[in-house]
Amino acid sequence: MSTLSEAKVAAHLERLPGWSAANGEIRRTFQMPSFPAALLFVAAVGQLAETADHHPDIDVRYRKVTLILSTHSAGGLTEKDFALASKIETLLALGS
Repeated sequence: MSTLSEAKVAAHLERLPGWSAANGEIRRTFQMPSFPAALLFVAAVGQLAETADHHPDIDVRYRKVTLILSTHSAGGLTEKDFALASKIETLLALGS
């Protein structure tokens, strides 16, 4: 899988508010209403990641969850990263 050009990364980010790109990865920090809600969110993201066979780096700090996506085997950002980010956004929209 090949990495995306800066223009393609920018186009994908326009459809993913709150996500940012730097150093070959995209990231977003989510504020959950409670620590248990943060853990439930991480578990749901884990299910999406396992299904996609594409696993984010996850940092949990009480109610804040930061997700970092990159395709390490490709050395940067690929369509897989944005597909998973989009599924995560859909997950959040369904939970609202």
